[in-house]
Amino acid sequence: MYEIIGFIVVNGVWIALLLVAVSLVFGYIALERRIILYSFFANVLDFFYMPLRAIYVYLGKRKDLDAIMVELKNKANKKRYEQSKKRMLLAPHCLRAIDCPAPSTREGILCKSCGKCPYTEIKKVADGLGIKLRILTGSSAVKYIIKTEKFDSALLLACNYELNKVMRYLTPNNIASYGVPLTKDGCYSTELNLKALFDAMKMGLCE
Repeated sequence: MYEIIGFIVVNGVWIALLLVAVSLVFGYIALERRIILYSFFANVLDFFYMPLRAIYVYLGKRKDLDAIMVELKNKANKKRYEQSKKRMLLAPHCLRAIDCPAPSTREGILCKSCGKCPYTEIKKVADGLGIKLRILTGSSAVKYIIKTEKFDSALLLACNYELNKVMRYLTPNNIASYGVPLTKDGCYSTELNLKALFDAMKMGLCE
C-alpha cells in the first residue's frame, strides 16, 4: 500500500516538474516566436508559481520569473484589453514626490496635479482618454476597488512582482489586465518609461 502511494507521489512530482519545465520552455518560445497559447502557458505557470518562485529565488533569478509571466499575460490579454471600453489605471504610490500634498483615501491617493511627480502628466492623459486613475498604497487595495468600481480592463503600473501578483488576482474576476513594468522599482523614488505607459493607455483607443 505504502509502495503504491510512494510511487504515485514520486511520479506525480516528476510529472509536475516536467510540465513546469515544458511550460517555461514553450513560454520562452511563445515570447520569441509569437506563437499562440500564451494564456495556456501563463495559467500553467500560475498554478506552479510558488514552487517555481522558490526555485528562481534559490537561483537568484526571482525577477526573471515574474517578468516572463507578465509578458506572457500581456500577450494573452492584449486583444481583450484593446477592445475594452471601461478602463482603470492602477498605479503605485512609490512614484509620488516625497513631499506629495495629495491626501490618502480608501480609494487611493487623490492626485492634486501639483507638478512634483509624473502623476500630473499621467492624470492629464488618463482624463483625456476617459481612463480612471487610481494611485494605490498597496496591491491589497485592488480587492476593494473591484468591489466598488465597474471596469472591464485594468492597465497596471508597478514592478514585475506586483504586476504578476495583481494579474493573478484579476484573471478569475474576468478583468483583462495589461502590465507596464517600472524601469526602477523600490519603495520610493521609482522610475518609469512614460512613453511606454502612454502607448499602453492609448492601445485600442487611438488610431
